[in-house]
Amino acid sequence: DSDVARCAARDAGADGFQFAEGPAWTPDGALVFSDPNTNVAYRWTPDGRVRVEREKSGYEDDDFGRLRQPGSNGLAFDAQGRLTLCEHGNRRVTRIEPDGKVTVLADRYRGKRLNSPNDLVYRSDGALYFTDPPFGILGYYEGHKATPELPTNVYRLDPANGSLTVVAGDVERPNGL
Repeated sequence: DSDVARCAARDAGADGFQFAEGPAWTPDGALVFSDPNTNVAYRWTPDGRVRVEREKSGYEDDDFGRLRQPGSNGLAFDAQGRLTLCEHGNRRVTRIEPDGKVTVLADRYRGKRLNSPNDLVYRSDGALYFTDPPFGILGYYEGHKATPELPTNVYRLDPANGSLTVVAGDVERPNGL
């Protein structure tokens, strides 16, 4: 994933990215990717330009410097063409609606906060699968050393009712789907 995003940025003549991740092709042929270290998501357009797609892509507050990787990581588009983001610092999975509104798809499992959703993929039936390692909250988080509330799991979000289930439990640092 990060190799695709880095190559896209390099080919576009863009630089200054610390850690390009989570590439996803848009319905109109652009490539969207994240820089989780700087908390920004970018768009590389078919004409070779790179622009900011979303500032504060994974963490809403301005104190993101205390987090290792506060920004979004994995990105994907659903069947309706809406961008879905794994937000490390906010510890959630969100979707951007056509009007720009953010819809939280998942931020808790059985009442406990997710760790830092990392990678995601939609299945053809609309089910969303995502990994939840601690990468984005390593270091100091919310004024204290981060302690994950959940094991590092792989989850499935049901498209019919929004329920979240573990499909692979207690996987050591799940990364990539």
